[in-house]
Amino acid sequence: MGDLKGVEAYPLHWPDGWKRTRNPERSRFKTGFGDARQYLFDELSRMGARGIVLSTNVALRNDGMPRANTAPAGGDHGVAVYFERRGKRMVFACDKFDRVYDNMYSIAKTVDALRGIERWGASDMMERAFSGFKQLAAENAGESWWSLLGVEAGASLEEIEAGYRRELKKAHPDTPGGSHEAMQRLNLARDQARAVAR
Repeated sequence: MGDLKGVEAYPLHWPDGWKRTRNPERSRFKTGFGDARQYLFDELSRMGARGIVLSTNVALRNDGMPRANTAPAGGDHGVAVYFERRGKRMVFACDKFDRVYDNMYSIAKTVDALRGIERWGASDMMERAFSGFKQLAAENAGESWWSLLGVEAGASLEEIEAGYRRELKKAHPDTPGGSHEAMQRLNLARDQARAVAR
């Protein structure tokens, strides 16, 4: 386990400003706790993550990892993983699903997809996606991409695009109440959402 100051592996250290899912759903993933945890750490390692802290409400083993097949405290199945990459602190979090290991698996799939962006020849796009996360947070004072797009945090690509088109009508500079700044925030939100959409 890593050692990012101020981040706890247990209890869950949910990132500030990240919206929580009200009604987690059952996933279609075919995985188990140990496999999901290993997949997550493998993908983070391949991405060059250092100092990884996996934060959940699952009690920890002696080695600091969450215990498999243990119910999370308070029934909160959320997962946040903090790490450093190229000298920058980063976090992914997911609570869309009603099992801790499905949320771990979802984060691992997201990291795998982002790594694919680099592998498939668009090497600077992953850095842009990450800088979009930071820029969006800075410019929107903690407002999440999903709230800007009017969708849920785990929205599909189709839902993201529909949300973008809906919000575009309000944000466009040619629309009453719209502005270039609102348009920029909306475009950043869409870029960030596309980077993590499954």
